[in-house]
Amino acid sequence: MGRTLVELFYDVVSPYSWLGFEVLCRYQHIWNIDLRFRPAFLGGIMQATGNKPPAMLPKRAEYMLKDIERMGKYYQVPVTVSADDFQRIFGKSSLGAMRFITATDMTQPKYLEPLSREFWMRFWSQHEDISQLESIVAVAGQAGLSSEFTQKLLDMISSPEVKNRLKETTEEAIKYGAFGMPAVVAHFNGKPHLFFGSDRLELLANVIGEKWLGPVPSVPSSKM
Repeated sequence: MGRTLVELFYDVVSPYSWLGFEVLCRYQHIWNIDLRFRPAFLGGIMQATGNKPPAMLPKRAEYMLKDIERMGKYYQVPVTVSADDFQRIFGKSSLGAMRFITATDMTQPKYLEPLSREFWMRFWSQHEDISQLESIVAVAGQAGLSSEFTQKLLDMISSPEVKNRLKETTEEAIKYGAFGMPAVVAHFNGKPHLFFGSDRLELLANVIGEKWLGPVPSVPSSKM
């Protein structure tokens, strides 16, 4: 059988995208899949679909604080969240970061995985800014990008090519039916299958005929 293309549409402002990202990274060499990272803009998806950030509902925000902490431990991803983080999300845009990631995808996609991870680490583990220029430069350095390459990417992020690429990817996610992130699209049996959220990857495995081994497949179960 051929390999199944699995696309992950994500934005680094989404903590649940980080959870799904890490699990799919772990499975990309276990399942018979080709994993394709699709950096998109969550703000654009929310606006186009009329969706609202879940943290805008006080009771749901209260639940998310506990939910993300539990899921971080279960998925073994160092995501932590506080009420202040929700205010940071509302007050800062991830557009610059996502354009920088998009420019990376267009030039040196091999850096896409470590760069995206470092943006999540900075925002959701270290609770630092990712919207300012100096923050983006710091993340690029942590991901192993040279200063010359980083400057090239910074020069690209205001270009029509990068802006259009990010817009087109975001629109593609919406066409698949995405209304939030992460949005995972598996191309199986001649058609796309959309899965929303980081907690639907077990269902993804079932649909594409792969075995689900838990969120951390490299760690053997203690129960036989």
